[in-house]
Amino acid sequence: MRIIFMGTPEFSVPVLDALVAAGHDVVAVYSQPPRPAGRGKKDRPSPVQARAETLGLPVRHPVSLRDADAQAEFAAFQADVAVVVAYGLILPQIVLDAPRLGCLNIHASLLPRWRGAAPIHRAIMAGDARTGVCIMQMEAGLDTGPVLLREATDIGAAETTGALHDRLSQMGAGLIVRALRGLGDLSPQVQPDDGVTYAAKIDKAEARVDWTCPAVEVDRQIRGLSPFPGAWCMVGDERVKLLASHVADGSGDAGTVLDGFTIACADGAIAVTRVQRAGKTAMDADQALLGLDLGAKLI
Repeated sequence: MRIIFMGTPEFSVPVLDALVAAGHDVVAVYSQPPRPAGRGKKDRPSPVQARAETLGLPVRHPVSLRDADAQAEFAAFQADVAVVVAYGLILPQIVLDAPRLGCLNIHASLLPRWRGAAPIHRAIMAGDARTGVCIMQMEAGLDTGPVLLREATDIGAAETTGALHDRLSQMGAGLIVRALRGLGDLSPQVQPDDGVTYAAKIDKAEARVDWTCPAVEVDRQIRGLSPFPGAWCMVGDERVKLLASHVADGSGDAGTVLDGFTIACADGAIAVTRVQRAGKTAMDADQALLGLDLGAKLI
């Protein structure tokens, strides 16, 4: 098929690779424009743009798709279908209608649960036992379109958003190839009204750990926000990111350091197993404790 691929972050890269490997003709890649990054704040292309250029694919990065010229250029590719995964721009109806078979979205949840921007983070933070990937026929609403294919997976008890992100990215790559192979034979399933939830974009204000919450909630917060933006707490005057944890035995006043990096919560405790100190790389908690004095209590 003639395919327009639309994606931006690392999550989207395996999907682009899978489409190329399956022999599809990727006639254009759309991605967010390069952004300032790093210490020098030089413009850095998105992971998808970088991969597309390595593959020799033409890249477009319009600031908006509401512009008539951008819409005309999109239509001129005469694509059979557009594959969209974590692109980052709203697609107007004229763009959705341009490919012969419409636009397909790869969404990292079991729709209609966790429509929206941060489905992986929210699934872990909510304590969901399962999640998955859906291939959805796009329409104007936010992740409201009919589902062509879905695949579920269990969420590991110690799994972080980073680890689940990588698994779902690979699942999505395999699932879209299957969907394109069966397009025309698949029966789109309208999403039910029951069970709709919205995965709001993560606000950095959510990242500070509140030790007065139950241990299970603190553990979900740490794992759900790892590696980005990273849950954090203050250790003395230093802000430390907490990147991995599990619920542990123990009790005490909320925030009390029980043993090593095991911290009491409102009920129970959590053992922090991986951290990142300011200006340093991530490390195992045992290693961090060689140069970090937790004191008697964290805030």
